[in-house]
Amino acid sequence: MNPPLDALPLHSPEPRLPLAAACAVKPVGVQDLRGRTIDELRYPPTAALIFAGVPGAGKSTALRKFFGADATAEAPPAGPSGSIVLDSQHARNHWRHRLGRLPYPLWRPVVHVVHYASIRAALRDAEGPVVIHDCGTFGWSRRMIARWASAYGRDLHVVMLDVPATVARAGQYARGRRINGMFFTLHCRGWDRLIRDIDTGDSAAPAPSSSVVIVDRSTVNRMTRVSFHG
Repeated sequence: MNPPLDALPLHSPEPRLPLAAACAVKPVGVQDLRGRTIDELRYPPTAALIFAGVPGAGKSTALRKFFGADATAEAPPAGPSGSIVLDSQHARNHWRHRLGRLPYPLWRPVVHVVHYASIRAALRDAEGPVVIHDCGTFGWSRRMIARWASAYGRDLHVVMLDVPATVARAGQYARGRRINGMFFTLHCRGWDRLIRDIDTGDSAAPAPSSSVVIVDRSTVNRMTRVSFHG
């Protein structure tokens, strides 16, 4: 079970003034909303929306908050506005019945193949928005999802949940889903590169997309919804 997003220390790397009042934001381009107060993020009705962040950042918890996505589900759950939510944990839950007696590293590739196959099928076949749980720290994954979204006529949008490594590690311990320290370090390095690329104006980071929103836990805690409108 994931902890509430506000159960752990918040991250605001530098002081930012809150917006004058809670509001709805329709993301375009790159928007840094860390430390700000917004009520809602609004996206097109057939958007492909990636929630990115290192393991433990709070992606699954955010998906549960905004879309009712249960981390214990064994199939992609449906969310508001006809959305479908794709989290690799759902594939892991499903395959655990068949392969759970083996150490997870031995059948992790199966989970990943099923997860990415589900993403592609949803981008191709779903009528509503597709919401994707992805660390965002592997370039090949970002580029692959971006190509699929483009091929099936969807606007790609990214929400980057930025938290310090220490907070993300604490999040892993709190939910009992710890990953190998070396792999976690690689994720963190990849994430730091993404943030640097965005700061230097790389329009293709983290992937060619219609918008990139950077948030921290304080922003997410104050938000009430992510919606999809025509």
